[in-house]
Amino acid sequence: MDAVTVEIVAPHVALITIRRRDARNAVNGAVAAGLDRAVKAVEVDPDLWTAVLTGEGGVAFCAGADLKEVSAGRMQDLYTTDGQFAGFVKHHRTKIWIAAVEGFAMAGGFEIALTCDMIVASESSVFSLPEVTRGLIAAAGGVYRLPRAIPRALAFELIATGDRISAARAAELGFVNKVTAAGDAVAEAIAFAERINQNAPIAVRESLAVARRAYDMADDDLFALGLQGQDRVMTTEDFAEGPRAFVEKRAPQWKAR
Repeated sequence: MDAVTVEIVAPHVALITIRRRDARNAVNGAVAAGLDRAVKAVEVDPDLWTAVLTGEGGVAFCAGADLKEVSAGRMQDLYTTDGQFAGFVKHHRTKIWIAAVEGFAMAGGFEIALTCDMIVASESSVFSLPEVTRGLIAAAGGVYRLPRAIPRALAFELIATGDRISAARAAELGFVNKVTAAGDAVAEAIAFAERINQNAPIAVRESLAVARRAYDMADDDLFALGLQGQDRVMTTEDFAEGPRAFVEKRAPQWKAR
């Protein structure tokens, strides 16, 4: 079986699954290449509006880099040109990605989850950036994405200690959107995606394109970016459909064009 699979599980929703259960879904070359292909496949498919990313088995979302591969001198295989680590953490994405976390999201696995736009986690989930306990650094985004997601002092604490944090605490801090019963994260993430898909997909996409840059740009630049997105939305069929459906007292029929 492929190390990463892509399935259509609901209208406009793709489920991407890392399938290395015996290795706690750790990232090797096959996973990196598979995730790289999955991002590109979702991006080019106009009928896919949201993607849910998970790991099989229920024990681990992803345990990070496969240290057996690293120790064997195959560290470079864990990176792709477009996505960098895991073929994912630096990929340009316009579609919405939701991490569905069951079990451990450790090191690079946590960084993959943080790269997604939203996180749904089961109550058994645990998050950690333990790199410093092994003389390493969470260089695949953890050291800057976590301080953007939670209060600065708490992010510094987790980065500097490598301590684990539960799904419940993660939800309190705000980097997990919803906590589910064990085994329900994928189903809840798909339902979450379907809820998002009730809205105009291009409008959602353009809105999050600005939101993702909120920490990178000055207010005036962000304001201009928002206006550019609005201009693009106003040229779409969906822009006319929204008000028309309201006037006609019916649900809008979005076309993503």
